[in-house]
Amino acid sequence: MASTPDADPIAGAARHLFAEAQAGHKGAPLPDNLAPPDVATAYLVQDRLQALWVEAGAGAVAGWKVALTSKVMQELVGVAQPCEGAIFANRIYHGAVSLPHGAFVNIGVESEIAVRLAHDLPVADGPYDQNNIRAAVAACMAAIEIVDDRAIDYKLVDAELLIADNSFNAGCILGPEVGDWQDLELAALAGRMLINGEVVGTGVGGDALGHPLVPLAWLANNLNLRGSMLRAGDVVMTGSIVATKWLQPGDHMVTEIDGLGQASLTVT
Repeated sequence: MASTPDADPIAGAARHLFAEAQAGHKGAPLPDNLAPPDVATAYLVQDRLQALWVEAGAGAVAGWKVALTSKVMQELVGVAQPCEGAIFANRIYHGAVSLPHGAFVNIGVESEIAVRLAHDLPVADGPYDQNNIRAAVAACMAAIEIVDDRAIDYKLVDAELLIADNSFNAGCILGPEVGDWQDLELAALAGRMLINGEVVGTGVGGDALGHPLVPLAWLANNLNLRGSMLRAGDVVMTGSIVATKWLQPGDHMVTEIDGLGQASLTVT
């Protein structure tokens, strides 16, 4: 899509990313006149983009992802800081799911520990850390994050582009909720990704910034800094413990997390 001058580059960047995704175009950097100059501006673009997806029928924001919480993911993308993105209600699935390959430009999957929140996390109760945020976690579960990077060349990706484009989230699949998770040592839980019965990646909960509740606290604080907050019932993906893998038609992918169960995706 050719770029044109825009009186509001934040809104223009959001419209550009939205149109490119809807058209199924290969991922690319934003035009120079629309590219956010810093992370703070990139989050303003993300906010606008999320509103466009909500208006288009993706459902309300019902959860969040924290991207790039593990070394393997930071090395894959070439960005060395966590980033957030919204998950829309109509893109949250449960259990064993089948989705059409053609609904995505380049469907990728990640294996994660997800949490569901018991109550709001307002700025007045923060700042949050790994310890004081525990009481806000109603349940933990094994999960799959679905990403669609639209086959972008990762050498062209920086933190600002990733953030502006909602951290490439395209949904998630949640395993059964485990409400009595408090006696589990989340950082030590082993997890694995299987594709067509073969283990293609392994990790532990602590690969996500040392403990899955650390990215959760980071997200709560980051949203508070931006004038928002995590809310009761929100689902949070705490970051992949293995590097992203991309799926082809017919592939069957499973996330297994010891003590939390599994979630699965078949691509048709």
